[in-house]
Formats: sequence, structure tokens, C-alpha cells
Amino acid sequence: MVARTLDWYAGQARDLPWRRPDCSPWGVMVSEFMLQQTPVTRVLGPWQAWLDRWPTPAALAASPAGEAVRMWGRLGYPRRALRLHRAAQAIVDDHGGQVPADLEELRALPGVGDYTAAAVASFAHGRRAVVLDTNVRRVLSRVAAGEGQPPAHVRASERARAEAHLPRAAGRAARWAAASMELGALVCTARNPRCEACPLVDLCTWNLAGRPEETYRPRTQSYEGTDRQCRGAVLAVLRDAAGPVATTELRTAWPEHRAGGADQFERALTSLAADGLVTAIGAEHWALPGD
Repeated sequence: MVARTLDWYAGQARDLPWRRPDCSPWGVMVSEFMLQQTPVTRVLGPWQAWLDRWPTPAALAASPAGEAVRMWGRLGYPRRALRLHRAAQAIVDDHGGQVPADLEELRALPGVGDYTAAAVASFAHGRRAVVLDTNVRRVLSRVAAGEGQPPAHVRASERARAEAHLPRAAGRAARWAAASMELGALVCTARNPRCEACPLVDLCTWNLAGRPEETYRPRTQSYEGTDRQCRGAVLAVLRDAAGPVATTELRTAWPEHRAGGADQFERALTSLAADGLVTAIGAEHWALPGD
């Protein structure tokens, strides 16, 4: 299974900048933060712009947090920008400005959980680590367990299965992590998998069982009219502003005729402040942190 996937990856892998040999561990870490819940196509441009501006953790740590939020643009889930900024500060303060390779040290960084720690250790430092994103989980669920989709949350049995398939050699394990992730992203997709193009088709328990309908279906969320859309509209105004913005001007980002009206605007602004994404300036003005 591993050998076939690695052979497939050697010929089919996308040429992504954070996979290139000259990419720094910091570049890999930035990509992992940006790729959380965001497609590769939307990340390519912002990733390059981010690295052009802040090529090292120290460069980002020296800038105000608000600049990180502004630079994040429309990638969505902007709290990731604040967490990346805090992670950069911790890397400077605790690791001499170098992205650590140790899993425990990575997990201790702000915004870094089990997946991101394993991904950075593996992709940036070539360490042996269990990298379990949605794509890898789906490949292993189908091939090894005969399940059409992985469950909503990672189970101990899944982690044990992934560990059992992880090559012993660190370099091979790191390549397997990238290759199995790419296979899930390009071939073993959640919807309409291209089984005819899969190197594991004759090994896949799910395929051999006739591809039974999965018991778990990923939920899809609407964006239109949600608090998340309202928050994004408010942040867009602040990102484009040179300084503090009056509350009355911010309200124009979400007119009262919109779905949630004034109540939704107030709720969004309150939650943005609670998340540290906006700062009150006096009684009637708002700004990005540090502006």
C-alpha cells in the first residue's frame, strides 16, 4: 500500500511551493495554518505574499497583530492570523526564532494542535509522525477499514490504524504522509472518487465491498447570511481603513435590511472583540489590534 502510493505520488504530486526543497520550516508552518479549512487554490497567492512580507517568524513577531489580520485578507477564519502571530512570537521568545522540530514543542505553540504539529514535524523537518488530516483519514478508512467516510472526530482506532501503516524510516514516513494526503485530495475524494485512477483500487476494502454507502455524511454549512459572513464584512472595512473606524461607518457593512440586521451586526462586533480581532478605540470607534 505504501509503496504503490509513493510511486503514484512521484509522478502525480502537485508542484506546490511549500513542498519544494528550498521552502523553510516557517514557510511550511504558514501553509499549514492557511490550509486549515481552505482550498489550495485560495492559499497560493496569500501564502507567497505573506512569505514575501514576513520571511521569518521574527519578521512577523515584530509587526502588530492587526497587520497579520489585515494581510490575512479574505482567507476566512481570521483567528488563524492571530494564532500564527502568537506562534511567531513564541518561536522567537522560546526557540531562538527557529520553528522547532519536536512534536511536544510544536504542540505548545499557540494555534498548533495534534495535526499541525505532526504536519510541520513531518513536512518541514522530515520527522516520523502520524499526520491525520481529512484526506489521509478518508484513504485509510476506505482502503483499510472499508468505510466510505471517516467519522466526525478522530478515534483512537483511527490513530492506531495510521500508526500501523506508518513506515519505520523517518524519510519514508514523511513522504508517505504527503503522498497519502495527496491521494485523498486528488483521487480518493469525498464525493465522486476516481477509483479507476487509484493505485490502491484492488487493495481497497471499500471498493472490493462494492463501495457501500457511508453511514456518516460530512455536513455542509451555508455561508450566506450567517454571523460568519457578517464578521467578514465588518473586518473587510477595518482591513481597508488606514485607522480607527466609527461604529456608524462599520454598520454600513451590514445594513439593517440584511438577514440578521442590527442585532446580527452587534453580535458579530462583540464576538470579533472577544476574539481579539478588533479593538475598541474610545466609545464609538474600532480598529484592528495595534492600529
